[in-house]
Amino acid sequence: MRAGIVVFPGINRERDMAIALARSTGRQPRMIWHAETDLAGLDLVVLPGGFSHGDYLRCGAMAARSPVMAAVRAHAERGGYVLGVCNGFQILTEAGLLPGALLRNASLRFLAMDCHLRVERSDTAFTCRYQRGQVFRAPMAHGDGNYFADPETLDRLEGEGLVAFRYATPSGEPTAEANRNGSARSIAGVLSPDLRTLGVMPHPEDMVDPLLGGEDGKPLFDALAELAA
Repeated sequence: MRAGIVVFPGINRERDMAIALARSTGRQPRMIWHAETDLAGLDLVVLPGGFSHGDYLRCGAMAARSPVMAAVRAHAERGGYVLGVCNGFQILTEAGLLPGALLRNASLRFLAMDCHLRVERSDTAFTCRYQRGQVFRAPMAHGDGNYFADPETLDRLEGEGLVAFRYATPSGEPTAEANRNGSARSIAGVLSPDLRTLGVMPHPEDMVDPLLGGEDGKPLFDALAELAA
């Protein structure tokens, strides 16, 4: 599997993502500056977390208009895989590659803590190393992680099975207490209709080594290691 990580000004999780991908794939991903437009030869394009362009306008809004995003859209349209984590998820919604938006956390505070995610389906290229209903731990670090969409869109996501992960208790209950940022229906991750683009708010790439506190996120990257567009 050949992966590339897009680097926007202000992004700061690209090295964490590279470590996670390299551990599972055995090869270093390509770093792609946001002004580049050539994504040839890649199976997976990753938009990592951080603060692209300082989040000065709206999280992900400026990055969504970077030259590379036209190439990311073309990559997705020809069947390539795309993963957006945290700010990357925000960018994917701003670019229209995923529905909805990420608003300010309900508490209006930046959240930096572990959370638990329940896997809603295990038959995708991103989640096939998990079991449906399995709960895993991942760090969150965001001020704008409150997933929002209109009721019709939320119903469509539910009906088409496009919710990948929900915030939940360690035992798997999607309670209000577990949903710390206030996301609609406790949604933490969303898939595109073709199941080849995933946006997720917490950081599975920071849970791939016992020295980091656990390997709960590693199955996602082990699954990605098997990709071939």
